[in-house]
Amino acid sequence: MTMLDIERLRGDFPVLDQVKVNGRDLVYLDNAASSQMPRQVIDRIARYQSLEHANIHRGVHHLSDAATTAYESARSSVRRFINAAEDREVIFTSGTTDAINLVAHGWGRACVGEGDEIILSEVEHHANIVPWQMLCEEKGARIRVIPVDDRGELDLVAYASLFNERTRLVGIAHVSNALGTVNPVREMIATAHAHGVPVLVDGAQAVAHEVVDVQALDCDFYAFSGHKLYGPTGIGILYGRAALLERMRPFKGGGDMILSVSFEKTTYNIIPHKFEAGTPPIMPAVGLGAAVEYLSGLGLAKVAAWEQSLLAYGTERLSAIQGVRIIGTARHKAAVISFNIADVHPHDVGSLLNDEGIAVRTGHHCAQPVMKRYGVPATVRASFAFYNTRAEVDTLAGAVDKIRRLFE
Repeated sequence: MTMLDIERLRGDFPVLDQVKVNGRDLVYLDNAASSQMPRQVIDRIARYQSLEHANIHRGVHHLSDAATTAYESARSSVRRFINAAEDREVIFTSGTTDAINLVAHGWGRACVGEGDEIILSEVEHHANIVPWQMLCEEKGARIRVIPVDDRGELDLVAYASLFNERTRLVGIAHVSNALGTVNPVREMIATAHAHGVPVLVDGAQAVAHEVVDVQALDCDFYAFSGHKLYGPTGIGILYGRAALLERMRPFKGGGDMILSVSFEKTTYNIIPHKFEAGTPPIMPAVGLGAAVEYLSGLGLAKVAAWEQSLLAYGTERLSAIQGVRIIGTARHKAAVISFNIADVHPHDVGSLLNDEGIAVRTGHHCAQPVMKRYGVPATVRASFAFYNTRAEVDTLAGAVDKIRRLFE
């Protein structure tokens, strides 16, 4: 397998060489929050906005047909990217959070009742906790939690023991946004299915970093966002098995999600349109389609290999600095390093790194249960993309050591 030409690929991202921070070159290490967009995606969005924009599906004129083709072509691109069986299993949403809420309302309200249970893990993002809490409060159900060990790995023995006749759903992150842990979702899905329980996977931190095949995983639902995938904000995907989607009630009502409406009765549209009420985010969807085509062209195996090399190098460099504690040392990780420096508050670290032109994320990362588990209020999170370099890791390590010495 040939390696990626990182320096050439960095040229696809205008922000990397055109933005200076405090007179320094930008070192962008906040990819788990939002990755940057390449020129190919920016240009595709501009072409749509300039030459193809109109409302979709209901028009019979040229531009409406062009916009519809662009929008539905993006759906096909996503279907190929995650290897869904059919285009109709790909629902456009506003993001991962919206996708999970769609399942909580459209599936959960019909299938979860009083005394029922939903299994989540201790490493979940708030987006895969709060919707289920809201549903449980409404229905009189409860959440059961898979514990995580000191390394950041889920306790699979404890997980297997949580199932009973009242278990209705498992919701698990493919990759922890706070720790970088890659959870063994395929094995966990098989365990759930052995009990007849469907599984929703939060894939927001996975799809840009490794090959995701929803048919091989055998998941029932899979959710992710465009802005972590080199695409625009305001767009995301819910994959769902067609048989499940057909039985679900729509979450939002309005135009395009109907076949007929009277004051006596509404007949809903077929999937996927049943879940895409009103004018959808056409331009962001087109951008997402371009993003997955761009990433597919690079090859996810090559992307993963380079990012893993950055993870290994970054872990080695930061671990060697006195006072640095890396939180999340699972054996299988994505390219995320969460750390703290002795008694220095993470927000102070983030501000001082910004002075050096380095962009990281600080805070609880919308994963407060994880922070509580490790006894910290927050962490500094450096997250890598394929366009990052070993030289940027060196810059990060040098700045962290400088901060450490500043607070000695």
